[in-house]
Amino acid sequence: MSYLNCAKKIVQKIQKEGYISYFAGGWVRDYLMDRPSDDIDIATEADVETIRKLFPKTIPVGIAFGIVIVVEEGHHFEIATFRREMEYTDGRRPSVIEPATPEEDAERRDFTINGLFFDPTTETLYDYVDGKKDIERGLVRAIGDPILRFTEDKLRMIRAVRYSARFQFAIDDATLAVIMKMADTLFPSVAIERVCDEIRKMSLFPHFAEAISLLHKWGLLPQIFPQLPPLTPEEIHRCLRHTDSYPQDAPFITKLLPLFSSMTRNEALHLCKTLKRSKQETAFILLLIRANKIEHLSTDDRISLFADEHIETCLAILQLDHPDPSFLHRMHREMENHRPAILRKKQKTTLLKADDLLSYGIPPSKELGRLLHIAESIAIENHLDDKTALIELLRNHPDFHFYR
Repeated sequence: MSYLNCAKKIVQKIQKEGYISYFAGGWVRDYLMDRPSDDIDIATEADVETIRKLFPKTIPVGIAFGIVIVVEEGHHFEIATFRREMEYTDGRRPSVIEPATPEEDAERRDFTINGLFFDPTTETLYDYVDGKKDIERGLVRAIGDPILRFTEDKLRMIRAVRYSARFQFAIDDATLAVIMKMADTLFPSVAIERVCDEIRKMSLFPHFAEAISLLHKWGLLPQIFPQLPPLTPEEIHRCLRHTDSYPQDAPFITKLLPLFSSMTRNEALHLCKTLKRSKQETAFILLLIRANKIEHLSTDDRISLFADEHIETCLAILQLDHPDPSFLHRMHREMENHRPAILRKKQKTTLLKADDLLSYGIPPSKELGRLLHIAESIAIENHLDDKTALIELLRNHPDFHFYR
């Protein structure tokens, strides 16, 4: 069963028990905008315990907030009980939750375009906040008092920018005025991981450069990256002009690197640590920084880079801003020329082995590894894949005679 039909089936099952149940939020927005969406949230007047009794497989992700995930036919659906939220004390979470009507639930959400409900059984839209009108006007507007909405969860300021850039919507004047006024209160209320997740979501759609430029223009970007040099909107667009063309498997943080000109390895490590990025993301960033200098590296060092499983992604990124349009072609040609050496590097081996050198009378010692490294460098420089030919060249190397 398709994801959408499975969601409909869940809603209908809840409705048959006598409870109001609708699709909610982002899916309804995207449906009205004729945009495909595979993220359906369900809102209902049934409480969590009722939902857990109705469906055999559930995951309790936010019981205190009336939220549970229902798993049906391999699909996951977040189901939330209609609620009112009160007494926000930390700029993120409410301390009081109460059952509510659908209208009251809509009024506690962030933006009008996200405050919509849709009954898939009757195909009826329920709009208590003029969300449909704002979609038609192309407007991101906070529901109710924007000061209250952003005080409840200050991450919503960044989310407003994300929607504005993604949908090419304007931000309502009153909403924008509060964002600019409250920008410097973003931290410490909001965890950096949540901020990064919003930027990651920005990176999944076109207009990423515009999103970052708007964050800067409205005072949010300096809060996130205080180490950034002063930049004009034009400079941000110039730095990030190619980011929409980055490979999909590139970590989102790579799209931010052009803002930090000539970043060193230590600076990159500090940035990744500050943003609490994973070891895998950090390793990719360090690889990209090394790859940026690939044309100035020794052949040995280039082979090491070519052997990395993520080098193709790095090279594709570098080509986007490289003055030579044949850069990527040249790199591929060199990789083809050094294919045996690259394979050996991946397998962490060398053309000559210790036994080969021992057979030539080189005594076992801690220096044997150094001679093997010299032999491998000779093999790389001369494109050798034959031990006999390599031995002939190695015999003329000064270190070979020294060890004998």
